[in-house]
Amino acid sequence: MALRVLSVSQNLRQLSKGAELLKRYKATASLKKTLVNIPATQVTRLDNGLRVASEDSGAATATVGLWIDAGSRSETEKNNGVAHFLEHMAFKGTAKRSQTDLELEVENLGAHLNAYTSREQTVFYAKCLSKDVPKAVEILADIIQNSKLGEAEIERERSVILREMQEVESNLQEVVFDHLHATAYQGTPLGQTILGPTKNIKCIGKQDLCDYISTHYKASRIVLAGAGGVKHDDLVKLAQENLRGLENTYDGKPPVVTPCRFTGSEVRVRDDSLPLAHVAIAVEGCGWTDQDNIPLMVANTLIGAWDRSQGGGVNNASNLARASAEDNLCHSFQSFNTCYKDTGLWGIYFVCDPLQCEDMLFNVQTEWMRLCTMVTEAEVERAKNLLKTNMLLQLDGTTPICEDIGRQMLCYNRRIPLHELEQRIDAVNVSNVRDVAMKYIYDRCPAVAAVGPVENLPEYNRIRSSMYWLRV
Repeated sequence: MALRVLSVSQNLRQLSKGAELLKRYKATASLKKTLVNIPATQVTRLDNGLRVASEDSGAATATVGLWIDAGSRSETEKNNGVAHFLEHMAFKGTAKRSQTDLELEVENLGAHLNAYTSREQTVFYAKCLSKDVPKAVEILADIIQNSKLGEAEIERERSVILREMQEVESNLQEVVFDHLHATAYQGTPLGQTILGPTKNIKCIGKQDLCDYISTHYKASRIVLAGAGGVKHDDLVKLAQENLRGLENTYDGKPPVVTPCRFTGSEVRVRDDSLPLAHVAIAVEGCGWTDQDNIPLMVANTLIGAWDRSQGGGVNNASNLARASAEDNLCHSFQSFNTCYKDTGLWGIYFVCDPLQCEDMLFNVQTEWMRLCTMVTEAEVERAKNLLKTNMLLQLDGTTPICEDIGRQMLCYNRRIPLHELEQRIDAVNVSNVRDVAMKYIYDRCPAVAAVGPVENLPEYNRIRSSMYWLRV
């Protein structure tokens, strides 16, 4: 009788397992079907070299924007900060619109006009109703081609940027990442801040702004991207009407992107008046187009992020999050994989009490070494699923999709379809993760940036010696 009960129990368990596998298969099949049916990104290149890329979802709203392949990396020490300054000047009036006219026109449409500058890109975009896309494109085209750059507006914006710099200095995460770039890419354009030094902001003039536009705002370096209720053929016509005047010729030699050398080094700004230590440690990662990028993204997801307010404790899947919760190692941490054209920073940023710096760093480096040698298949599968989920969650809305289109067109010269990206992630296995971890992390010189009461952070040689394990 006992044997019969055991046999029935095993059969039920097998059926249950089969049902679970079937359910998982159906969910996977459903996801694949959904990803394949997402509208394709259409791309057209105009005669002057400008690219138009869009995804039409038929929504009632749309986001359109101009992605320009130029940021603070395109600057020199002398004009560092000019790209960001130019972004501020864009909304201060054009040859045909005063600042007031521009603001009223945008407000009357119920639209949102915005811009931002990164180390490699400058972006101007508008969110509006789909019927107002023609007006939005015309405004964006007017802004980048006909900005007035008046002396009075330049002086007024100078003080605004100096005030913004003071605000950034109070955001310690921003400060730490600026220091991290400054030490990791010292002596190269990537080491410069996006806002630029105070002395530059005080002396940037109209000629500097005009020179930057004439050097970098060329048609072949610009993408008009659209997402939401936007028809591609209509967007191409709008680009031909409003952006055909953009030139694609250079006075002299065209600027080239020079490789930025990574230097394993550190910078510490000790300030015992601050309550918490802010620390970032990173190794050199890879560029956008490198084949190692996806495995490094999986490794980055595997380390994860955690905040004390999340709770979780012993139930956290991430080893580092579990240790942080159980032993009160830090207030928060987040791993990052920052990519540029030809290089990148792969690492972690954490905030902790002054006395916990050494213990937290020990756990971080232990986890890194485990990635190189002992990461398991189950962990990699979990990280892959989480990465795919995050990837889809980040594309919720017309603006994130438009940003994704514009960035990928500049980075890859095409938009990678979601189903292809999912296949690339699925193709990563535990061996790939170990291989890229050994290649980029194991026995590499890291860059370290620390701000606050960091007396207990181990000195650089000790940090460097923990980047490998000696085994008998």
